[in-house]
Amino acid sequence: MRIHYLLFGLLFLFLMPAPGNGVIIKTIQKMYCKIRGGRCAMISCLPKEEHIGFCSSRKCCRKKK
Repeated sequence: MRIHYLLFGLLFLFLMPAPGNGVIIKTIQKMYCKIRGGRCAMISCLPKEEHIGFCSSRKCCRKKK
């Protein structure tokens, strides 16, 4: 039974992102933007698009309704 605690601890350490490296968070934000029907814009949204969120440091944009 004690081995389960050890394995859980190791799994937790390996899945925890390093400081300043939010790979997991960036991936989730990109997926969330795609689910909402948007795209990740490098600088800003196009004139016919609206800003709906963020993709890591980029803006998530989709066409205006």
